[in-house]
Amino acid sequence: QVQLVESGGGLVQAGGSLRLSCAASGSIFSINAMGWYRQAPGKQRELVARIRNSGSTYYGDSVKGRFTISRSNAKNTVYLQMNSLKPEDTAVYYCHAQILDSTDYSPGDYWGQGTQVTVSS
Repeated sequence: QVQLVESGGGLVQAGGSLRLSCAASGSIFSINAMGWYRQAPGKQRELVARIRNSGSTYYGDSVKGRFTISRSNAKNTVYLQMNSLKPEDTAVYYCHAQILDSTDYSPGDYWGQGTQVTVSS
């Protein structure tokens, strides 16, 4: 079984920073990509940032220049450094990973439980 565990969410003032972490564990053969999605009340879930096994990254337009995604391959962990936070960044942030399971080498999409980020004005 593969599990994603998130941490780092919380309440911050506008202009502040948070660093989210997501660690993958279990029967992992390889990780093709990891990323962060978010969902605010009344809105659809959106892709915030993603990093591939090649190291290439993607950022949503609303977070470019403010957020940075990185990873530790040794720890099977992805990070999201969030700077200059705005009230519109308030959402539940979900970690996502595309992983090959070592038991049957099947690819699958895995999700964390979500962590709340609240930015006050």
